[in-house]
Amino acid sequence: MTLATAFAPAVWGTTYIVTTELLPQGPMFAGLMRALPAGLLGLVIARALPRGTWWWKAAVLGTLNIGVFFPLLFVAADRLPGGVAATLGATQPILVAFLAAVILAERLSSWRLAWGTAGVAGVGMVVLGPAADFDPVGIAAGIGGAAAMGTGVVLTKRWGRPPGVSAIGFASWQLSFGGIVLLLPTLLFEGVPAQVDAKGVAGYVWLGVIGGLVAYTLWFRGIGKLPVTATALLGILSPLVAAVLGVTIAGETLNLIQIAGFALALTALVAGQFTPRSHPSKGHSR
Repeated sequence: MTLATAFAPAVWGTTYIVTTELLPQGPMFAGLMRALPAGLLGLVIARALPRGTWWWKAAVLGTLNIGVFFPLLFVAADRLPGGVAATLGATQPILVAFLAAVILAERLSSWRLAWGTAGVAGVGMVVLGPAADFDPVGIAAGIGGAAAMGTGVVLTKRWGRPPGVSAIGFASWQLSFGGIVLLLPTLLFEGVPAQVDAKGVAGYVWLGVIGGLVAYTLWFRGIGKLPVTATALLGILSPLVAAVLGVTIAGETLNLIQIAGFALALTALVAGQFTPRSHPSKGHSR
């Protein structure tokens, strides 16, 4: 289950290279194409609409996980160097740990909190450079995006999935609502690209079908079955995959500090999936 869930952030790590290499200008339109068509396709496959309170619950989750997260992600990416934006996004496991304590009444795990902090440090070592710019609006957008999706992750864990609804149906509800939230702002502030070539079509299909419907189906299914903070730690894979693709496709190189950071972040991701055994009290030994 953990490996299947990890597929989602690994695929999301391809977003930057797909956007820069295949898509025309228009990040909000790319976000819309990643959400709405995939959501509608999922509805056709699952043939299940929300019922009762799940109309507003699905709307809330779709807004947080998709509709709010995507624009803030794009603002952060536009106003900050990619490394700074990725590091801010990597703070999500720490935010989730605190939100889970408040919303789910879970005990704050010092183990996962420590590894979440180590993961942020590792990602920072990989992607931050000496010319990193700290634009206040971009930083606020990056933290806000992490907080929005972090809240969505925790609420997804709390509300669960309604009985009889498949994982793909549950994901398609959120993608559809998120796409609806994105539709008007995209048309008002960015519009539709003037021309989309074959590479652009392939990029949109990848982002929508694989990075959207398939990835979110696995992600939300994993949230329902795995510890929520451990699941959030899997998100560290996204900037790490982006870094690997930068090396293999874009011809970038990693120095020793970046390699050490990569190892630290990967260690934090793996270690955060385990719960340390509590030692029995000596007073109860037989």
